[in-house]
Amino acid sequence: MSDVITYREACRQGLREALQSDPRTFIMGEDVGKYGGCYGVTKGLLEEFGPQRVMDTPLAENGFTGIGVGAAVAGLRPIIEIMTCNFSLLALDQIMNNAATLSHMSGGQFAVPLVLRMATGAGRQLAAQHSHSLEGWFAHIPGLKVLAPATLDDARHMLKAALADPNPILIFEHIVLYNAEGKLDPVTTTVDIECAAVRRPGSDVTLVTYGNSLSKCLSAAQALVADGIDAEVIDLRVLRPLDMDTIAASVARTHRVVIVDEGWKSGSISAEIAARLAESYLYELDAPVRRVCGREVPVPYASHLEAAALPSIDAIAAAARTLMPNRA
Repeated sequence: MSDVITYREACRQGLREALQSDPRTFIMGEDVGKYGGCYGVTKGLLEEFGPQRVMDTPLAENGFTGIGVGAAVAGLRPIIEIMTCNFSLLALDQIMNNAATLSHMSGGQFAVPLVLRMATGAGRQLAAQHSHSLEGWFAHIPGLKVLAPATLDDARHMLKAALADPNPILIFEHIVLYNAEGKLDPVTTTVDIECAAVRRPGSDVTLVTYGNSLSKCLSAAQALVADGIDAEVIDLRVLRPLDMDTIAASVARTHRVVIVDEGWKSGSISAEIAARLAESYLYELDAPVRRVCGREVPVPYASHLEAAALPSIDAIAAAARTLMPNRA
């Protein structure tokens, strides 16, 4: 049985395997080399693979992301680390107007097998400019695939599948998860980057989520047991393309759904899922769709205010109870 490791180490193992298995692969980003990454994910890789495979860059997201796009088109397999998703906005032109469109605009002549890793989310008192959840924004863009690993196995193995894909792929790693501990499944060597996963089966209500909110939903599901409510928990894992088949199959069983999304409610991934359920699966629902999202404010610095601005276990459980007759 594998030893207990952190989510951070699972990510590092995936990066190490990528560098070992394909000489075309390299890592580029701010502080990924000597410092070992802002969150310590790339620690030790510079010493192991050298500065031609693990490259520190200037503070210029537009520049090194553009280099990554060009390297991918030229046949390399770049892994670009953007320190936090807040800084990805500085490279939005390269991501949206270049990486996401080149295959389409060339009539399929050019592939862009680029992987962009970035930290996302709040919960570590990094305040309004460093606590965004922008994965829903990028999931709006055709031509991209957007992944959000919530488990150690996904953190360990999603990168391999992403590098094998000809499309540009964004991997959002929640900052709170880096210290999460667990054991890797020794049988798992690959993971699916197309489908959602049912992390807990249930019969009364479906909780749909991703990233750091997965553990909150699992805890809320356990709390609901005391009320006689059996909650099914779906980990989206992939935000684009959305796996509506798995969500719809669950809603067909439970007929009630709560969508949990740390991003702001307006224009969020939760809004997209709710709209698709209303468009195509309305008659499977016995109650309105409920959403538990980040508050519509810049993320506060103070710890108690930050916690109040984010989805909580209690809020998730309370939303589920409102959908159950005589249990609100």
